[in-house]
Amino acid sequence: MGISLRTLYRDIASLQAQGARIEGEPGFGYVLRPGFTLPPLMFSEEELEALVLGSRWVAHRADGRLGRAASDALAKIAAVLPTDLREELESTTLLVGPGDPIIAGDIDLGALRRAIREERKVVISYRDKTDTASTRTLWPFAVGFFDRVRVIVAWCELRDGFRHFRVDRISALETTDTRYPRSRRELLRTWFESERIPPQ
Repeated sequence: MGISLRTLYRDIASLQAQGARIEGEPGFGYVLRPGFTLPPLMFSEEELEALVLGSRWVAHRADGRLGRAASDALAKIAAVLPTDLREELESTTLLVGPGDPIIAGDIDLGALRRAIREERKVVISYRDKTDTASTRTLWPFAVGFFDRVRVIVAWCELRDGFRHFRVDRISALETTDTRYPRSRRELLRTWFESERIPPQ
């Protein structure tokens, strides 16, 4: 490759410092484990504005854990940008205005998102719009963030079909150890088709 071993070892150490899962040592070789991609260093002005606006919206309108994650992600992007692009990112004038208070509910959305990532069934205690209580076993695969409410999109075992559940009407949520039998991607695709919603 036309570089010295010293340069190679320095570059490997630099990548490891950035979080790359590179195992090995000088003189024996290295292995890059899956799951790491180099951070993007170049963005157009519109791409930077989209990142900032999206992150600010999530920080203000999503749950606390997701909001902090959005702010942290933006800080990581800023840290690897060239100086001129970092200044553009930090000085963008797109703001997120205040909205109506969010009807949040009592459940931990972080636990729900984890159940979705792990494709685990959840059991919820739910009250519908007529205040009728029920216990449901769901296969959750998406969460919709609307202006004032959060909605779980799931396959409901009780109704044997796709259903939508407002998070603020859920009084308890328990994640089970049981994986649901279809992948969340397959469920999402089938739901898009059944609702005639263009895939996002």
